[in-house]
Amino acid sequence: MFGLGAATRIFVATGATDMRLSFDGLHSLVIGQIKQSPQSGHLFLFANKRKDRMKIYFYDGSSACKPTTENP
Repeated sequence: MFGLGAATRIFVATGATDMRLSFDGLHSLVIGQIKQSPQSGHLFLFANKRKDRMKIYFYDGSSACKPTTENP
C-alpha cells in the first residue's frame, strides 16, 4: 500500500500496452509516450487491448512498483 498526496496526478496511456513489459519497458513508455518523468511520484496507468487488465507504474522515491489488476 502506498499513500498519495494531494498533488499526485494520474496519467493514462492511450492505446494498448503489452502487459508483458517489465519495469524498464514501462519506464520507457512513461518517457516516450506520456512525456513525463517516471520519478515524479505520479501514477501512470496502462491498459491492454481488451481493456480488461491494467498496470500502474509508480516510483516512490526509492524504487518502482508495478501492481497489476485484473477484471474478475
